[in-house]
Amino acid sequence: CAVKAAHVLSEIAKNEEMKKPCIEADLVLTLIPLLESTDQEMLLHAGRAIGRICYDNRDLQEELVKVGVIPSLVRILTDYAESEPLVHVALLALYNLADLDSAKEALSMTKVAEQLVKQLRRAESHERLEIVFEVLQALAENDALKVQLVEAGVAEVLSKILLRLQGSSQAEDTCIVKAASDLIVSLLLGAELSHFLIRELKVAKNNAISIALILARHENSQDSLNSEFALLVSIIVFLTCLTCLVLPLSSDSSCLRMVQLGVIHQLLDLLEKHVQSRDTSVQQAALSALQNLAIPVVSKVQMLEEGVAERIEALLRSESPPVQCKLLGTLRMLADGQADAAEILGHDPMLLNRLVQWGSVSDHSSICREANRLLASILHHNRSQEVVRAIQAAQGVKHLVSMTTSEHGAMQNEALNALAIASTIDLETLEESFKESQLVQSLHKLLQDDDTSPEVKYNSMGLLCRLLNSGDLRQEIEEDKIKDTLERLCSHSNANVVKEAITTLQVLRGET
Repeated sequence: CAVKAAHVLSEIAKNEEMKKPCIEADLVLTLIPLLESTDQEMLLHAGRAIGRICYDNRDLQEELVKVGVIPSLVRILTDYAESEPLVHVALLALYNLADLDSAKEALSMTKVAEQLVKQLRRAESHERLEIVFEVLQALAENDALKVQLVEAGVAEVLSKILLRLQGSSQAEDTCIVKAASDLIVSLLLGAELSHFLIRELKVAKNNAISIALILARHENSQDSLNSEFALLVSIIVFLTCLTCLVLPLSSDSSCLRMVQLGVIHQLLDLLEKHVQSRDTSVQQAALSALQNLAIPVVSKVQMLEEGVAERIEALLRSESPPVQCKLLGTLRMLADGQADAAEILGHDPMLLNRLVQWGSVSDHSSICREANRLLASILHHNRSQEVVRAIQAAQGVKHLVSMTTSEHGAMQNEALNALAIASTIDLETLEESFKESQLVQSLHKLLQDDDTSPEVKYNSMGLLCRLLNSGDLRQEIEEDKIKDTLERLCSHSNANVVKEAITTLQVLRGET
């Protein structure tokens, strides 16, 4: 009798005009306990009736969540995963509720992620895939559910779907590929990105390059670029790059292989198409990939030969601070250990002027930091007197002197080493700027400060040794009584500091 009544209600609720009487009669609250039944026919009719009555009624949907409908729906997915009608009813219900924050919170307390991934894996029809993707996309807005989906293996299933549908020109398949790309983007652009990468990259590594190239080919076949596809290409390459770093045994060869496959120019093409876009996610993902590709030396050489540095410089017209930061970081990666790259960048007056300009921007500390780090990298890895003079002419030296007092030890050391090398190349050109920016006094403070790290003290003394080759700077060093500080450092607890203090004193006394 109860089954028949539920069936009748589900049929009545098809009629839009009958929904209001059903609501006024509190039939929804009467039907909810029936979702705990073990009778599949009862579950089917009760689920349909509730779904039809509550469709497009936010107040009723909120009420459903409050009275505990979420665990019942997840139970149906779990216990009757092979029953197509029941799974369809449960998925429709979740689709209608998934946009509610209260529903997401309730779902995060269940094992819905595991069940949805299972349904995604076994789905064969486009209709079933579409509804599962709709639910997953909504749930991926919640950080806790995002992590659960990743842990349930959603990345592996998505990669298999993309590989299976590669090359298809059918509109339905294109929609599924887009849905899969949208979901990957949502999963990757959240706070748990690193969590996702470390857990999933080892699984997806063998497919990552293939997926990137599949999507790149798909993008090239379209009349207009779809930002989700573009972003997915960038992210997949980013994932693969990071995998190479996580699995160092094959890092250099894997990165080089991607460069040789043409991934670099795919990423740069995407960047150029999106450089003026308000949506900077594509640019940031592509630049993250480029930064990782630029780490191995073998990749740097190949990238420089293909003119990557020049193409990245051309993209600096972007007005987005996050994008500018990544552009600068990518150029710094390319210059690291590469004298040719440092010289190319150091001979570009427009770039140097922009770096100096950005190095003075207080509103965007990240841009200021990256601009100064790139200047330091160019000086450090360069061996050309012309580049030293170009940076001096652009008034970049004062920024590097300021960088020696940064709160970040790594940046202090970068600046100290860069200035030491530049002083070896052409101290005469830099002398006046060093005096104006009170470099000697800054170095003395670093040596006196007990909180200064041993490495910074060591590098400070290394720079002092170079400065002693200038008569004017030697006079400043003597007048500032740095000798006394050096003598105290001869009893420092760090052996390297002691050794460098003794050496610097010898140079100061003219003993070497």
